[in-house]
Amino acid sequence: MVSTLAGLEQEQRALADRRWQVLRPHVDDGVPLTRAARDAHVPLRTAQRWLVRYRTGGLAALARPSRSDRGVRRMPAELVRLVEGLALRRPRPSVATVARQAALAAAEHGWPVPSYSTVHAIVAGLNPQLVTLAHDGPTALRDRYELVYRRQSDRPNAMWQADHTELDVLVLDADGTPARPWLSVVLDDCSRAVAGYSLFLGAPSTLNLSLALRQAIWRKTDPAWAVHGLPDLLYADHGSDFTSDHVAAVAADLHIDLVHSAVARPQGRGKIERFFGTVTTELLPQLPGQLVRGRPVSPARLTLPEADAALGRWITGTYHQRVHSETGQAPQQAWLADGWLPRTPDSLEQLDLLLVQVAKPRVVHRDGIRFQGLRYLDPTLAAYVGEPVTIRYDPRDLGEIRVFHRGRFLCRAISREHAGQALTLKDIQTARSAHRRALRTQLDDRRAAVREYLPPRPAEPAAATTAQRQTEPAQQQSSRTRSRLHTYLEDKT
Repeated sequence: MVSTLAGLEQEQRALADRRWQVLRPHVDDGVPLTRAARDAHVPLRTAQRWLVRYRTGGLAALARPSRSDRGVRRMPAELVRLVEGLALRRPRPSVATVARQAALAAAEHGWPVPSYSTVHAIVAGLNPQLVTLAHDGPTALRDRYELVYRRQSDRPNAMWQADHTELDVLVLDADGTPARPWLSVVLDDCSRAVAGYSLFLGAPSTLNLSLALRQAIWRKTDPAWAVHGLPDLLYADHGSDFTSDHVAAVAADLHIDLVHSAVARPQGRGKIERFFGTVTTELLPQLPGQLVRGRPVSPARLTLPEADAALGRWITGTYHQRVHSETGQAPQQAWLADGWLPRTPDSLEQLDLLLVQVAKPRVVHRDGIRFQGLRYLDPTLAAYVGEPVTIRYDPRDLGEIRVFHRGRFLCRAISREHAGQALTLKDIQTARSAHRRALRTQLDDRRAAVREYLPPRPAEPAAATTAQRQTEPAQQQSSRTRSRLHTYLEDKT
């Protein structure tokens, strides 16, 4: 009886159970069947028929028997195939259209004309995967039904995921204009802890990815943010920055396996996509300038550094400290585990040279090296005046540059005006924009003074009126409109 009941569908098992609840007082407790049927509001004849079924076949016999011809079409097989073929055409036809076309074909071939309900049942019974392939193509079939291999690491720093997203918030750029920033994130796959991030304006680039990786790899100054070290594997998409020669060389030098996800298949990066969703739903509503369906909810007031600081506080103070619903641990605690030592680079200088030091060609002048409106000096440069050199700099700190001559390191040149200051490239761009705005304000003020204190210029002589032009001979008008530029001698005649 158990095996028979187990073979029933869920709906049939539920039906058998409901009927058994009507019979149970009579079978188990000896309640008269008349009274049991009356209490359950079931006709006595029906209860008697159920009781006979139960005593004959057990609990499974109380289920409604399925038809032996269930799923068998009482139509010619050719007509069924025709209906299925019509329903799978592109663009997707309505059932009514399929029914009309099937009726015409049936009348032509002498088949029984199918009803609308029959055609609808055939169309509804089609394999959903077959329907998806026919109407939406192989890409939709792959994304909806094919199995996805979900990478899962069993220890911290075994695998990091990296990706970019454009945030639904507005910040103020160097000119004070609202703009949407991009966020690059490096996420530890095992603990879900954020190893590093970079918030920037403009399109994603290799430099912005390198800045996020630099922060991810090196030890943080904040003791509440312990995640650092070198991963065994870096998992990213096929963006141009992730597939660049620079990132490939960095991965090879640091002994990191660089793995790219399948093209146009974001399912393998679901963990970092989920983190981006958490940022969108939890952090951004707390910031001014949030965008909802492309429209700002409030005006933008934060600069990019202020938004960066807010994001960092949220990561270390909120996201890292609360229990993750999937891992059952807080990301910070999950990364620390039972205590372990991550693999790290030899020095921060080596990491900077490898990741974020941008190389530019320059020439040594008598007053030093000129770059971004600054002058960089070092006594070593005295012997290289007029020589071409290569400088490497960190966009986050232009207080000093590293100078190389023919591939050999020479010195660190310092900008004396900003010695001891963390001067970033963004600071210089902001200062330039502010200076231009100040100059425009002064220019507008001087022009306003001229308009206020000087009389207007004399009016230009009035053009000839329409009446005067009409009285001029047509020959004079044609000579006036003729071009005065003579290219050939024939033009003078």
